[in-house]
Amino acid sequence: MRKSRFMGVLIGLIVSAPLLANSSVPLEVKGPFTQGALHLGKTVAGAEVTLNGEAVEVTDNGYFVFGFGRKAELEHELSVSANGETRTKTITLSEREYDIDRVDGVPQKTVTPDPEQVKRARKEAEKVWLARQEASKNKHFLTPVAKPAEGRISGVYGSQRIFNGEPRNPHYGEDIAVPTGTPVKAPWTGKVVLAEPDLFYSGGTIIIEHGYKVNTTYLHLSKLHVETGDTVKQGEVIGEVGATGRATGPHLDWRVNWGNTRLDPALLPQLYED
Repeated sequence: MRKSRFMGVLIGLIVSAPLLANSSVPLEVKGPFTQGALHLGKTVAGAEVTLNGEAVEVTDNGYFVFGFGRKAELEHELSVSANGETRTKTITLSEREYDIDRVDGVPQKTVTPDPEQVKRARKEAEKVWLARQEASKNKHFLTPVAKPAEGRISGVYGSQRIFNGEPRNPHYGEDIAVPTGTPVKAPWTGKVVLAEPDLFYSGGTIIIEHGYKVNTTYLHLSKLHVETGDTVKQGEVIGEVGATGRATGPHLDWRVNWGNTRLDPALLPQLYED
């Protein structure tokens, strides 16, 4: 029912708010137009879609999905071709400001793993990267998202720490501070493409693929209730919150990707608003 309602909203928007007046090719894009956001589009079945010249796969009923990273350029060109016509839309994003925390005087051994740890982390990162390359023809991302856990937000997407003048990697997830053992639920139906109980940085880690390059990740879990290859339903418990890996306390760090583009989970609910 929720999926049908969302599709109806998109179709209604196509009729009520066409992006270009002088074209018979339908095109609707929905989402928060800012850096770090996932977007959904709708056109006719069989259309060819490109974003900045790169092909975007279209479902058998004309939907497509794409996203923009943390520091994405602010202007992008989306083109749809069908029935001998091409329709082009310039997408303009708003620029975001992220929390930057500068910390000086930190002992170097505190912020830099030893060579063996670095070697292990790189090997694990390759495994995670490979898992994120899976992209099925499922359309689970069309269903309004359900949050994997409820609690105090203790960390936000895009934030970054600078230790002793050296920038560390930005934070690409949303941290939810809840006690160890709190159930973690799948936000969409999907296939488990990675289930690892003990990665160096992220500890207990699960990645779920939801179709057309959309995948979600869950870090620092104390227990995993699924295995690689499992299919999970929206709302199903997939694991339990913990403080494994390089975590300072119990919390869920969950993330969303479109392929290799890291997106902001906090923006997902806006994608399905009427």
